[in-house]
Amino acid sequence: MPELELIKSTTALVVIDLQKGIAGRPTQPHTAQDVVKNAGRLVQAFRKHTMPVFLVHVVHAPETMLKTQSDTSFDRPAVLPPDWAEFVPEIAPVSSDVVIAKKQWGAFYGTELELQLRRRGMDTIVLCGISTEYGVESTARFAYEMGFQQVFAEDAMTSGSAEAHQAAVNIIFKRMGRVRKTSEILTAIG
Repeated sequence: MPELELIKSTTALVVIDLQKGIAGRPTQPHTAQDVVKNAGRLVQAFRKHTMPVFLVHVVHAPETMLKTQSDTSFDRPAVLPPDWAEFVPEIAPVSSDVVIAKKQWGAFYGTELELQLRRRGMDTIVLCGISTEYGVESTARFAYEMGFQQVFAEDAMTSGSAEAHQAAVNIIFKRMGRVRKTSEILTAIG
């Protein structure tokens, strides 16, 4: 695999759903704690280099939730705790971050993510978060179709299933961008 090179002036970090209500669930193959730690390292490095950080979280109420018919769904409490949508403390937003609230899996549909990336001249995004095959993959598919270059921080994302994580990483993400470890991304930005 070639060494990762990133242009600081055109690369942004997009962190998916590292919020209290999601990061507290069991995950595989990486623990949520390890993912939060690695994502936190990325957030700090991007901020240090004045590179844009986009923090995405799911914010919804019963009246705004998608009501699709499906064979299976996610287990949710009948009433979400008041801090369910709050970001985990390790990546708490600062004034330079862009916070994106979404109501579905992907971070592009129905949000200002594309507009805010383009206004800042970004053509490359580094993606991380929970869950690999839902929020991260859905966001990645839109980004791919919009022409963004993508880097996937494999050890800064995870899933409810190791198999689902590995399928997204090894089958989907490697066709849409470059899959790297957090340490490789940190080396690339200095």
